[in-house]
Amino acid sequence: MSNINLQFGKAVRRLRKKRGWSQEKLAELAGLHWTYIGRIERGRQNISLANVGKIARALKISVEKLFKGVH
Repeated sequence: MSNINLQFGKAVRRLRKKRGWSQEKLAELAGLHWTYIGRIERGRQNISLANVGKIARALKISVEKLFKGVH
């Protein structure tokens, strides 16, 4: 996968772990499957904008903040 997928996945993982959440917890709050979250965090999933929004809402941050540090 692309470098942006890897960077985005690392950002999701960092924010999830900062909250002390498991992948299952984030998935539940975002309305997604935990294996999908795992693929995102490993940079192996090309995520849709709709799902970016779901993850941002679950983490209670803006989409812009979710992309902070992603180049």
